[in-house]
Amino acid sequence: MTDSSENAVIHVVDDDASFRRSLVFLLESVGWPVAAHASAADFLAACADGAAPPADLGCLVLDIRMPGMSGLELQQALRARGWTPAVVFMTGHGDVELAVQAMKQGAFDFLEKPFRDQALLDTVAAAVRHGSAQRAAAQRRAHAQALFDRLSPREREVARLVALGLPNKLVARDLDISEKTVHVHRQHVMEKVEAGSAAELARLMLQADPHGLD
Repeated sequence: MTDSSENAVIHVVDDDASFRRSLVFLLESVGWPVAAHASAADFLAACADGAAPPADLGCLVLDIRMPGMSGLELQQALRARGWTPAVVFMTGHGDVELAVQAMKQGAFDFLEKPFRDQALLDTVAAAVRHGSAQRAAAQRRAHAQALFDRLSPREREVARLVALGLPNKLVARDLDISEKTVHVHRQHVMEKVEAGSAAELARLMLQADPHGLD
């Protein structure tokens, strides 16, 4: 296999049956598990409850033009659900403008037909790695946010100032509370978010919200 994500399933969505079969054969020949769909509607129907994307979704290899719902419309529908899978679009001659639009909306890459087999394999491998990294970052963000959700409003204020490097004395002055109260809040903050230092607190805060210390 061209990637270490052994459980990643490549979903191929294309209305051309013979072309779809050739893509499945190519991808399976290097070890990728593949699920093939004849239309965008078929792909959506295969996504069980629709509340979340399949956990094993490695990437979507998606024809940009299809009868009914187009690939671009499927991408937009997934974004509306809050899904952000890595998408590799396949485009025909003259569809570059659509492909650029898709990239602006978060697609990973696009390939213009006809493309070389190796170009597809390399792009899919890169898309799976990208999607895996994105999911890992989202999990870290959700974990950090869950930790900060434990804090009271006052503890959040203290946490932000501590993460910015302010000593207790200045935190007390900024919040108009006693230094002893800051000390107590600081201890509670560190315990609740499981941080051992101000630097670790800052890292967690930025994981939860990249603008949290602005």
